[in-house]
Amino acid sequence: MALSLTLYRLGVALLEPFTPAILRGRARRGKEDPVRLGERLGQASAARPEGPLVWIHAVSVGESLSVLPLVERLRERRPEQAVLVTSGTVTSAALLARRLPPGAIHQFAPLDTPGASRRFLDHWRPDLTIFVESEFWPNLLLGAKGRGSRLVLMSARVTEKTAGGWRRARGMATVVLKAFDLVLPQDRATLERLAPWGVGGPLVNLKYVGEPLACDEAELARLKSALGARPVVLAASTHPGEEALIAAAFEAMPATVPAPLLILAPRHPERGGEVAALLRGQGGPVAQRTEGEPVRSDTRAYVADTLGEMGLWFRLADVAVMGGSFVDGIGGHNPLEPARLGVPPVTGPFAFNFTDVYAEMLAGQAALLAEGPQDLTRVMHGLLSDPDSARRTGATAGRFALSRSAALDDAWVALEPLLP
Repeated sequence: MALSLTLYRLGVALLEPFTPAILRGRARRGKEDPVRLGERLGQASAARPEGPLVWIHAVSVGESLSVLPLVERLRERRPEQAVLVTSGTVTSAALLARRLPPGAIHQFAPLDTPGASRRFLDHWRPDLTIFVESEFWPNLLLGAKGRGSRLVLMSARVTEKTAGGWRRARGMATVVLKAFDLVLPQDRATLERLAPWGVGGPLVNLKYVGEPLACDEAELARLKSALGARPVVLAASTHPGEEALIAAAFEAMPATVPAPLLILAPRHPERGGEVAALLRGQGGPVAQRTEGEPVRSDTRAYVADTLGEMGLWFRLADVAVMGGSFVDGIGGHNPLEPARLGVPPVTGPFAFNFTDVYAEMLAGQAALLAEGPQDLTRVMHGLLSDPDSARRTGATAGRFALSRSAALDDAWVALEPLLP
């Protein structure tokens, strides 16, 4: 066994006695579900169905959304096979509780400690294990392999930082990567970073797949009535440091009649109060959704701090400014979500998680790039002052999103021979 893998296993084994207290502390901070902490320790809260079982692990909201079409296809075409979906965040668990199809089970992912991984695998006994994007947990993966499960790394994303870590722990990386029966990278950069280990198949990005996000049609009609003819700029899935920048760029636009509304939807809704306070400090009337504050004719900014309503905000928007791309280190969020609804996406310069898709969208005039605050002001004003141009860009974005929907078929062709 590789020395680096032995050291890793020793380290997490030494940490294991402290994990219940660590989890309780995280629960107090809202980072864990206090009622379901046992799942994080490998203690199942649901029975395992009879027959074969496919386990899909998706760490957070973005990955969870990306696997939903695959889960739905599995339930449709292989109804005799149970599907277990695990995730690691409270927000992803809430989303999956609403969106998983009948017959699919959600559990929080266990910690990668010897005891938690053993309890989890002894209970669930997966026949096929699919990890999504960039999750590599040696005890879970190798434990599943040792119990006879086939392993798939789907829509794999390997950053240069991750690849550098693998080079420093080459032995462990080799053991883990060689355990996979199938690796489907999501982009060429990942394929190249996997090349030294001799793994990597066809390119498949599950984030290209999906239906337009759903919404409450009655609430959409109510908000449209309240807004009237006012145009809307949506700042979608923003992170700390972005709200102030986007709001300042919005306020710097030349005055128009009717005045546009800025909707700010923070990536983590629990930040809603913080974002509302920041906006009020910058001046202008602000309303916050979780406080039940209505949008009035003089409201300049609306904080959309709820979970699961992004489909509503995209449908109201004339322009979607994509969060996570105006501060370094996040990597941006999925521009195909607004594109599927014909809304032109605007990205900042730091969307490295979507390098390939943005390269194609920008080249095909299906998205716009704003390099900084002044550029963002120019881009937003240009789209709002020329609605015909905005609609053309949105329509082009919609066609682009539709053309990429074959990713699920590509994934299925590669995956089907490994299904139990």
